[in-house]
Amino acid sequence: MVRCLVLAAALIVCSCGLYGQSIEFESGGLKFQTLSKEGVTVMFARLPAQLRNYEILQLMVSNGSGSAVTVKPDDIVFRRQDGTAVWAAPARLVINKLLESASRNDVIRLTTAYEASLFGIPRVRSTNGYEQRRQSFLAEMGSNKLHAAAAASAIAFVTTRLASGETTDGAVFFPTVGKPLGAGKLTVRAANNTFEFETDPEATTKPLRRRPE
Repeated sequence: MVRCLVLAAALIVCSCGLYGQSIEFESGGLKFQTLSKEGVTVMFARLPAQLRNYEILQLMVSNGSGSAVTVKPDDIVFRRQDGTAVWAAPARLVINKLLESASRNDVIRLTTAYEASLFGIPRVRSTNGYEQRRQSFLAEMGSNKLHAAAAASAIAFVTTRLASGETTDGAVFFPTVGKPLGAGKLTVRAANNTFEFETDPEATTKPLRRRPE
């Protein structure tokens, strides 16, 4: 069963008394940022993998509120420092592009990078995310190996309705057209709240100090 970082991050936020304030921590060589509002926790990290003019973030959302929450990729936008806005591509569009132009090796590299970051902290489990989608595709295909199409479909962050206590995760793809996102601000809307994060363009490459145990 896949192990997710979102609920662990929520515990960190609550234990540190930083509710409503973005915090950072390192896991598996990646820098994560997490923010909680009204029981909903959003966390993300830049993935080192790049694919066909897309820059990729791993996004995780945990619903600790008392009501259902719907999250969707078209509520996610990255604003560069020059003021230009880059909206996350819809999951269906990304999957179709992957099927048209990405090789199987491209998808394997992306899957490997995604799983390496997802399995970083063995504390809690996602209830409605990548691993559940992957298992569903495997069951339908009757195979122990994911085809490229199924792998891409399982990885992409899709519109999801989270009941109280549920967690989802997925890769969010930003079309860059050859221009890296660089530094800027990531904005995610969920449960009538706006989650904003100042981002570092070198978050996946520069040395990071581990969060104290």
